[in-house]
Amino acid sequence: MNSTVISDKKTSMQSIISDLKQLAKVGLSLSVVFSSIAGYLLAVETVSYFTLFLLGLGGFFMVGASNAFNQIIEKDTDAIMKRTQNRPLPTGRMSVNVALTIAVLFTIFGLAILYSINPKSALFGAISIFLYTCVYTPLKSVTPLTVFVGAIPGAIPFMLGWVAATNNFGIEAGFLFMIQFFWQFPHFWAIGWLQFEEYKKAGFNMLPMGSKDKGAIKQIIFYTVIMILVSIAPVLKVSGSFYIHPITAIIVALFGVMMLFYGVKLYKSEDNIDARKLMLSSVLYITVVQIIYVVDKFLH
Repeated sequence: MNSTVISDKKTSMQSIISDLKQLAKVGLSLSVVFSSIAGYLLAVETVSYFTLFLLGLGGFFMVGASNAFNQIIEKDTDAIMKRTQNRPLPTGRMSVNVALTIAVLFTIFGLAILYSINPKSALFGAISIFLYTCVYTPLKSVTPLTVFVGAIPGAIPFMLGWVAATNNFGIEAGFLFMIQFFWQFPHFWAIGWLQFEEYKKAGFNMLPMGSKDKGAIKQIIFYTVIMILVSIAPVLKVSGSFYIHPITAIIVALFGVMMLFYGVKLYKSEDNIDARKLMLSSVLYITVVQIIYVVDKFLH
């Protein structure tokens, strides 16, 4: 009897933890933490591990809060889509009140921790949560332009690291913001292409101009080109103290060309397989490019 009770408790504890992970979208939150840490390392002369820890923790809470608010708002539409119908809220495993409490606590913790680094970091964290929750999420069912709004909070983490390190939003932070901003269009539109039918069921339209056709892919290719240009621009010394070597610019450009290759392939085939390859190559791109920048800086 005892062992049954213990194993039941263990199972319920595991399911609570699993629900919390889903609510905060831990994987996505960690990728955001990774971005902000990369931004921090690009900016500092000497690394403060304590600040790095605070930045990671504050950033994690900030994104977790945004994701939790998003799932509260989209509880009913999440129930319609295969990809999201097993989340804690649509299945009723978690109540809206519990989720709301978690979201509010995450917001308070996240902003307080970021504020302890410097006030500007908390300000950008607050802007990120506000735009994601109050503008991007409600606009999803209204207009495909929602992706432009969503790209703003999505581009804040990389820049947030720089601001946390310097307490300054200058041209360098602006460049980090732009790199991640333009990257999001091919990334999200590739997902929008793959999930087009599912999104349609829920009344979301995430593709530019609202249709799954060559017009949407032209936009993907256009933004990929801009992303590549912005990513290699620091080689021209136009971005303040954020500078990369010519060899680094070539490596970054090659990873961008790989994304472009899949974008062009998708244009020819209009096939989901190529959209998936584009999406995966975009994840690889943003991860590798951030690592390359940091390595370049420390090899200076």
